[in-house]
Amino acid sequence: MKKILFAASEGNPFVKTGGLADVTGALPKYLDQETFDVRIILPKYLCIPEEYRQNMKYVTEFHADMPREQEYIGIYEASVEGVHYYFIDNEHYFAGNGPYNQIFEDVNKFAFFCRAVLASLPELGFCPDIIHCHDWQTALIPVFLDAFYRESAFYRNIRTVLTIHNQKFQGRWRIDDIENCRDLPSHYRYGAMEAYGETNFLKAGILHANRVNAVSETYAREIQGQQGGEGLDGVMREISGKLSGIVNGIDVAEYDPKTDPRLKANFDVKTIARKKQNKAALQAALGLRKDSSAMVIGIVSRLTRQKGFELVREVLEEMMNTLNVQVAVLGTGEEQFQDFFRHFDWKYPDRVSATIGYSEEKAHLIYGGADAFLMPSQFEPCGLSQLISMRYGTIPIVRETGGLKDTVEPYNEIWHTGNGFSFANYNATEMLAIVRYAYDVFCNHPKDWKAMMKRCMSEDHSWKKSAGKYEKLYLELV
Repeated sequence: MKKILFAASEGNPFVKTGGLADVTGALPKYLDQETFDVRIILPKYLCIPEEYRQNMKYVTEFHADMPREQEYIGIYEASVEGVHYYFIDNEHYFAGNGPYNQIFEDVNKFAFFCRAVLASLPELGFCPDIIHCHDWQTALIPVFLDAFYRESAFYRNIRTVLTIHNQKFQGRWRIDDIENCRDLPSHYRYGAMEAYGETNFLKAGILHANRVNAVSETYAREIQGQQGGEGLDGVMREISGKLSGIVNGIDVAEYDPKTDPRLKANFDVKTIARKKQNKAALQAALGLRKDSSAMVIGIVSRLTRQKGFELVREVLEEMMNTLNVQVAVLGTGEEQFQDFFRHFDWKYPDRVSATIGYSEEKAHLIYGGADAFLMPSQFEPCGLSQLISMRYGTIPIVRETGGLKDTVEPYNEIWHTGNGFSFANYNATEMLAIVRYAYDVFCNHPKDWKAMMKRCMSEDHSWKKSAGKYEKLYLELV
């Protein structure tokens, strides 16, 4: 049996700020348990809800030599849905009300976490064949492994995989100010770790990992170009031989319109007409005008420039004036976009609903009750919301980038194929044109719209297919 250790800064259900937690929480459940022993290691943040902290069991504690001093490392464990979790405890680093941007600079905190993960393995008696690192927060594990541990027989054969969930975030900081990196030899600190005069965790991990993976095939290509590479495009082209792209999946048990308890009416492909009851329930819950003929557009997202909301800002007034659409927004983000949607909620109270915050119940209502789902992202490494919306028969309208391009096939009115609508250029006029096209199909070609809903719901976006690709990657390494 091959032993795999997932190392990540967050994981569902213990701590979640975005899609990374969904991936680390779901993927291990879909890997072949007869072939792979998969475990997950996370920081034991003080912000983890008490209900989960109470179920953690103490394993051991020890001290390890690090640049600041001999650091305390406590280890706890828990099991969720058959998946074994370990937690690194050290309140000096992991206190605070959230996992990021708290008491210490994140770079120093996660440098400690990377070192603690490696130091903990002998104490656990668990020697993984592969450590699967996720994003910049764990990207120094391959670096520390090569710098400090390779001469030990225990660590000698460990291989590493680094998955890039979003290359925009790289762990950049002043080289000499990262305390937990000060003992690295200079050819590491000023070689693989250095980029444009700063330390760059992601760059170092990319160069030292045995394999690098992006969360969609298109994104793996985009990050090798100047526009998508975020300053690391040259590095990505250099390591392209060990770079792959595997699109994420979704947890189809959690997102299942046939059993979802948060819906007004459960439905499947055969009973898709019941979705209308969820639309009416959504309109009632959000204070939107009860109007079955209006096309309800859902948005569940971080409200940022990356997600394309500057395009929405340019054309939403025109959409309100020329189309019978309603917009249901759920999310938080940049103040400018929060205020923008609040204004339209005030101006069109029966046609626009803006919930600034996050509610799992409202998210499921939007997925289950909206007619269309808008994701005009500037870039999108994979995206999960379009996959969830399709699971509920809610037609995605997306920009052709990253995982959105890989998962949304544009509607073809001649061949009656496709599972959504897409536009190529990051342009508000082009986005509005494709929204108008979707609106025309919704209003004037209801049979085609219904057929597209059924195609969306019939597709398999579970982790099963993606897990098979990860299994192949692991077996290639060991």
